[in-house]
Amino acid sequence: MDPKGQKVKLNDGHFIPVLGFGTYAPPEVTVSLVWKGEKVGFYHIDCDHVYQNEEQIGQAIQSKVADGTVKREDIFCTSKVLCALCVSLEKSLKNLQLDYVDLYIMHYPLALKPGEDILQTDENGKLVFDSVDFCHTWEALEKCKDAELTKSIGVFNCNHKQLEKILNKPGLKYKSVCNQVECHPYFNQRKLLDFCKSHDIVLAAYSALGSQRVKGWVSLNHPVLLEELVLSAIAPKHKKTPALVALRYLIQHGIVVLAKGNNKKWIKENIQVMSGTVGIGFPRNILHEALRFQCILSLHANDVLFSLFSIDAIELFDIFRTFKSL
Repeated sequence: MDPKGQKVKLNDGHFIPVLGFGTYAPPEVTVSLVWKGEKVGFYHIDCDHVYQNEEQIGQAIQSKVADGTVKREDIFCTSKVLCALCVSLEKSLKNLQLDYVDLYIMHYPLALKPGEDILQTDENGKLVFDSVDFCHTWEALEKCKDAELTKSIGVFNCNHKQLEKILNKPGLKYKSVCNQVECHPYFNQRKLLDFCKSHDIVLAAYSALGSQRVKGWVSLNHPVLLEELVLSAIAPKHKKTPALVALRYLIQHGIVVLAKGNNKKWIKENIQVMSGTVGIGFPRNILHEALRFQCILSLHANDVLFSLFSIDAIELFDIFRTFKSL
């Protein structure tokens, strides 16, 4: 990170703000959210052609550039593309009213069938896949970088084997600067994080405050991260919220965080994670193990599952008791 702790250097020499603003939201609320986000200091804006709201985001950005609130160079704008649909960058740039994006990401290491709809589905509502190899899509992203339509290129939801396939691709011109995945204290991606760090690839976290509580996406019976007992125990000691503790946990591990907020209060709260006082004294390993323990207990009242982990139940109990006494 830079001296102020606000940005992380990418492997191509550019810098990415450590805290970003996720824009997955209905189009009618997007403009309002982006305006509020920029007002409180979110200049890293994470967009996606699939979200179908880039035109509204572009309007919000340009209005703030026009009135002098921000300069284009102050904004870090990301967009994404589905495999086999690389022509969408020009469309994204037109909608965003930008000459370039700062980061262009390959959305999923698989190809979807192109068509009239952004996401083609069959008669059963299932996505229709195409046969395009994601390495070919990566080559198209490299051409976008050469054409200066994007400063950096990255991937989304790639495991280490998929990353290795790109890294070992014959004729590779640029390697991925980041890998954007779901990541939060219940799903800390430790092994993937270690792999990415070993290859100078930044891990960026979406759903940083827990999986979306959407039926069909996650079981509504699963525990809610922000109601986690350990977070609730830490937060009042530092006069912070559980959300800030969860976000800071990721940042302390060198992860770029994408935080969403559906109202001004949450947006203003999330930006406080960059305060120098947040996270001081927060234990890393104990928090990691205690949260993992809590997740196991909440999701599975089954002793067999303890065999999946290298740490046994007794040690976990000791860690949790130690943490509660801090």
